[in-house]
Amino acid sequence: MENNNIEVINFADTPSIVSRYMMELRDVTIQHDPLRFRTNLDRIGQIMAYEISKRLEYKNTEVTTPLGKAICQEPAEKVVLATILRAGLPFHHGFLSYFDRAENAFVSAYRKYREKGGDDFDVLIEYMASPSIEGKTLILVDPMLATGSSMELAYRALLSKGTPAKIHVASVIASRQSVQYVCDRFPADKTTIWCAAIDPEINDHSYIVPGLGDAGDLAFGEKL
Repeated sequence: MENNNIEVINFADTPSIVSRYMMELRDVTIQHDPLRFRTNLDRIGQIMAYEISKRLEYKNTEVTTPLGKAICQEPAEKVVLATILRAGLPFHHGFLSYFDRAENAFVSAYRKYREKGGDDFDVLIEYMASPSIEGKTLILVDPMLATGSSMELAYRALLSKGTPAKIHVASVIASRQSVQYVCDRFPADKTTIWCAAIDPEINDHSYIVPGLGDAGDLAFGEKL
């Protein structure tokens, strides 16, 4: 799948165990177990990290074994794993299980509604902690990609720390609208989008339909 020359990889296009984890994340009779919900986000993050690892460049390294020398490979790229708080934390943990030597960045983005009970909102960045991303491979993860505006604002904020050489945008569930939004605003020559599923639309509250609800609340409990 290609959009504006950005490659979009949808795991739902190919049957795999990810489909089972997605089913449990969506199922209202299962998703209210927060431990299981977080575990499934973690699992999908691990699988996605493995697939992304195939796109990295590698270099040969000689290591000493008890019986001699062996030539092994390790990533030649420096990876920064960036996550949008708070729903992104279990997903981030799955990626970090594989990219255990990655540097880490965290961005707090939230919806500020213009009127109480209304549907109109602005996305605001409240907090960011990040290493330099100059010349590195940036993996930007958020389980829900509804409108794409939080992902874009997080990316713009991270650019204050440098310009990455490559960008991987990863989500569990995205809407078609958000995928196009990211394709229109991220650099086409260096970006790849990874999704476990792409749903057809968002509703008037900008939630993905059919989606799964509020990932942050399901993972960590309701907020005031």
